[in-house]
Amino acid sequence: MNSHVPGTAKPAGQASALGAASAGWLTALDRIERTTVADPVIRVMQRGIRALPLGGMRDLLRGRPLGHPLHPVLVQVPIGCWLSAAVLEVVPGAHRAATTLTGVGLVGVAPAAMAGWADWADLPPEQARVGLAHAVSNAAAVACYALSLTARLRGRSAKGRLWSLGGLAAVAVTGALGGHVAYRQAVGAHPAS
Repeated sequence: MNSHVPGTAKPAGQASALGAASAGWLTALDRIERTTVADPVIRVMQRGIRALPLGGMRDLLRGRPLGHPLHPVLVQVPIGCWLSAAVLEVVPGAHRAATTLTGVGLVGVAPAAMAGWADWADLPPEQARVGLAHAVSNAAAVACYALSLTARLRGRSAKGRLWSLGGLAAVAVTGALGGHVAYRQAVGAHPAS
């Protein structure tokens, strides 16, 4: 029996596998941060977003009235809906509810994306590069969930569930990328002494 008691050391195989996965992820993030190939596009996009005549809406999208960014608050709608839909996939008779949650999650993407782009427009190069990867993986998640909803509405629930699983995997990746951007911002704003 191979059980693990909380507070005790993990078996060597688990620790080394976790360490290798973590090292691989951090290496990938480091490469994204250092890769300058997309910088010309990033600069044009950032300038374009900053030039939008948003007036007071920019401060709202950036979360200034709240005292913290709005994007992490708004992403809870699509993520929460899609995670809940995944849980309902295993509940008998909950197909309709899972379909509804998939659709509501897709509707919730627009405000979250607008707030995210407003924040991204002012990021320094390293975070902007990871932020662009975050946006690309968000697009993959949205595409998967849109295909899932389409399949579900056409009565192809098995295909819809498969697209949802792909979307959930993309959400996991994009969440990790977004968390890295937010963490790097916090570290950059409060350097250790």
